[in-house]
Amino acid sequence: MQYKLIRDADADHVPQAEDAVLYARVSSKDQEREGFSIPAQLASLHEYASRHGFRVAREFVDVETAKEVGRTGFGEMISYLKDSRNRTVLLVEKTDRLYRNFRDLVTVDELGVSIHFVRENVVLSPESRSSEKFMHGIKVLVAKNYIDNLSEETRKGMLEKARQGIWPSYAPLGYKNILGPDGKRTIAPDAELALAIARLFERYSTGKYSIRQIAASARMDGRAYRKSGDPVPTSTVHKILRNRIYTGDFDFDGVRYRGTHEPIVSMELWEQAQAILDGRGKKKTHRVKDLFAFSGLIACGHCGCALVGELKKGKYVYYHCTGHKGKCAEPYTREEVLERKFADLLKGISFTEQVLTWVRRALKESHVDEKRFHDEAIQRLQREHQRIQERIDIMYIDKLDGRIDAQFFDQSGGVAE
Repeated sequence: MQYKLIRDADADHVPQAEDAVLYARVSSKDQEREGFSIPAQLASLHEYASRHGFRVAREFVDVETAKEVGRTGFGEMISYLKDSRNRTVLLVEKTDRLYRNFRDLVTVDELGVSIHFVRENVVLSPESRSSEKFMHGIKVLVAKNYIDNLSEETRKGMLEKARQGIWPSYAPLGYKNILGPDGKRTIAPDAELALAIARLFERYSTGKYSIRQIAASARMDGRAYRKSGDPVPTSTVHKILRNRIYTGDFDFDGVRYRGTHEPIVSMELWEQAQAILDGRGKKKTHRVKDLFAFSGLIACGHCGCALVGELKKGKYVYYHCTGHKGKCAEPYTREEVLERKFADLLKGISFTEQVLTWVRRALKESHVDEKRFHDEAIQRLQREHQRIQERIDIMYIDKLDGRIDAQFFDQSGGVAE
């Protein structure tokens, strides 16, 4: 399929479509920036549609937050455009509002619709040349790099808060987000739920109740999520019992930090709950028989569910939709077909020496950061080991001096003479 890029100034010379589909996307980070809100995007798109004589058929919107990152609206829009019998154009503000990766580019490209990038004054139509399509792909790469960089900067900010002992995300059940005395956002026990969390740990630590019974008891007590009002499910109770944050410490990005927030349960009570969970949670693991090249990398273009591989007759690999959202009409796809598609896509990608220099520098910097985080983790573990060893030594001296008896020392994990 050939494509042609048409400037907005030449729009009068292009046959206009009657219907138009509008797509707007915003992240929680974007909403803080003027002009990036959903109403602002839709207003701009409606004004463009009116100016060019398009009739708005549908609007599709995606709002991504730190808790929920997904594009339901994007998937619904793709399905609508596939099923649409009328000649329809797609209006979107900018490249980075529509695409987040090359998979999105391929998905939209297969629709064969004209796309108007309003702020960029560009229209990508089915008559565009391959070279212009390639340049558009470069813009997608730039948009992807921007998204990755924004995510990286957000991650750095969260990591710095964690190093200061401040929980860097949404408050878990039992806590609430507040503004601390120093002006930084932190967490504090929720007056309504903190006591319920403490009782949950106390009940489970007796060893008399299963997690399912604890969850049922919590539902009977009327415990529910603050915003939605939904009852707390069994899986959430299990996560609560495993979460170290209720002791005043927390784990973030694989590293343990000593928190500055107020604990809800004691370390002893939490460790007792872990011992019971470990005793009841031992299950046999099952080895995965087959590993497929594209597992976890591709999704169904019809419904958005994952595509999974399946071995047929001991040698043929087929991918099919999981159908988690209901029966899907998409047929099986041979792995060889996917390999050719990916190969064709990669052949069209080339990088200048400037880009390669930037990639090499980024990889080196990433390696330095990874080594620093690794060294810091080792230092923290060494300090923790030293602290525990000092406590054992003190306890051993107390035993020798007769301040504790031998039975208590043995039960506490000490080493007898």
